[in-house]
Amino acid sequence: MRAARTLRFRGAAVAAPLLVALSAAVPAAADSVKLPAVRSALGADESCVAASGEQAGGLPWALAALGHARSLTLSQGAGVTVAVVDTGVSTTAAGLSGRVTALGGAGEDCVGHGTFAAGLIAAAGAADGGPAGLAPQAEILAVRGTDERGNTSAARVAQGIREAADAGASVIYVGVALAEGKAELTNAVGYASREDALVVAPLAPDTLPKDRATGDLVAAEPWYWPAAAPGVLAVTDYGPDGGRPDNAPVVSGADLAAPGDSVVGLGPRGKGHFIGSGASLAAAHTAGAAALVRARHPEMSAAEVSRQLTEAAYPAAPPRLDPYAALTAVLAENAGAVPRPARAVVPAAVSEEPRRRALVVAAVGAGVLLLVAALAVVVPRGRARGWRPAG
Repeated sequence: MRAARTLRFRGAAVAAPLLVALSAAVPAAADSVKLPAVRSALGADESCVAASGEQAGGLPWALAALGHARSLTLSQGAGVTVAVVDTGVSTTAAGLSGRVTALGGAGEDCVGHGTFAAGLIAAAGAADGGPAGLAPQAEILAVRGTDERGNTSAARVAQGIREAADAGASVIYVGVALAEGKAELTNAVGYASREDALVVAPLAPDTLPKDRATGDLVAAEPWYWPAAAPGVLAVTDYGPDGGRPDNAPVVSGADLAAPGDSVVGLGPRGKGHFIGSGASLAAAHTAGAAALVRARHPEMSAAEVSRQLTEAAYPAAPPRLDPYAALTAVLAENAGAVPRPARAVVPAAVSEEPRRRALVVAAVGAGVLLLVAALAVVVPRGRARGWRPAG
């Protein structure tokens, strides 16, 4: 666990906020327990998710824990495109209308997970509160990372990451975690990194599959992809009480933790809300925070944005996402994060010859002055005595 530290901010030195206490003090909306749960996949015989008839009022606990209102005074993600590689993003979803560009058929979302994640990233929110995204002015690029039912593969996700990078996304959110596909997904992430796109992905699946023979949950893998690939910002989740559900996959190696349990968001149809839990939703919040930083600091590279988010995070194990600190912290290690003073230039050594000449001239001048002074005394006295020697 990192030691507590004070971060240097522009204008003052302040301690990072205690996100654990804040999240525990702000419960989820009282009516959120009535909301239908968002899912990551549907069965072959299931129809597309229906519109929710329930709405959650008030400020969601996740936004309060992340200091959403303070962050918006500094950045709202304007000019940044966040790709959502998931089940698709509905182009008509409440809070996202007019800001979703879809590749292929990704503008329709039968499952609802991609739209839910996109809402956590960039939904405008409603005047009476309710779910909103961290970067409400960011643009969303919908990229198909699964089939219409939510089934996926490493090849499909890798293709989605490449398509997002080619389309100019500066932040690429991936909504799945796969136990296989190391080579394909690592190569795809490397391609995105060369295009200066930051890939954000869940550390592990939201839920583990069950063994068909025993019905028991399958043990978690040591790592999942693309989260384990170099250059990816791997994110795990926590809930309103600061902890994680008992049945959540336990995997080490997260770069950040963010609100992901009992999270309220929007659906692909209607104005109703859904509720969900898992690392994929924590990754969506982190992608929104990355959009805020990229909008405020366009000179930063994808790698520098990743460092800004992790180094400015609240010190814990793993560090907890703090968007406001990431927007204001000045990290000396981040080249380009703030203007640097001009490099000091030491002048070349001055030649000693002019100095020596000056000393010689001064010595000669002093000797001449002494001689003149002596003559001024001796000559008059000699004349007065007729140049006769003394007594």
